[in-house]
Amino acid sequence: MSIFTNAAASTAEETDAYIAAILDLLGDRDPLEVLAETPAALRRLVASVPAAALLVPEARGKWSIRHVLRHLADSEIVWGWRLRVVLAQNRPSLTGWDQDAWADRLHYEEADAAEALEEFETLRRGHLRLLGAMAPEDLERIGLHAERGEESVGRMLHLYAGHDLVHLRQGDRIRAAVNVA
Repeated sequence: MSIFTNAAASTAEETDAYIAAILDLLGDRDPLEVLAETPAALRRLVASVPAAALLVPEARGKWSIRHVLRHLADSEIVWGWRLRVVLAQNRPSLTGWDQDAWADRLHYEEADAAEALEEFETLRRGHLRLLGAMAPEDLERIGLHAERGEESVGRMLHLYAGHDLVHLRQGDRIRAAVNVA
């Protein structure tokens, strides 16, 4: 299993390692720039792959690009809720989510890749608008994540930007695995 896998059954140590790896991947990059650039990067990825290849998983039991796009759209819903509740309420609880259960139970294998990308882009545009309207002190607002403890809006920005980078790399890896140059 990759360090970039954060299964619902992860231990606290595995979760800490996952977060450290995501933050390390982001490095010194501006998270807002990464968040703003991701939709275009996904468009380029999709344009570089024949439609049929979007449906092919990287390997048996792994995700296809279609799965990744649907996951990113659903992640954007989760992040949007977390962002809004932390901005609007004082120290709200933030629940975790089981991405594998979502993929299975919400039938990612049947998702329309173009629709998932469009949904992601629309949600991301709204989140970037919301982030652009925040006051600097809003970055310090805290939510209480069920698995990770206190999490500020600023930390969320870094985590979600790193999450984007993980899945952009995954998309490139899947493209290579399904033999698309």
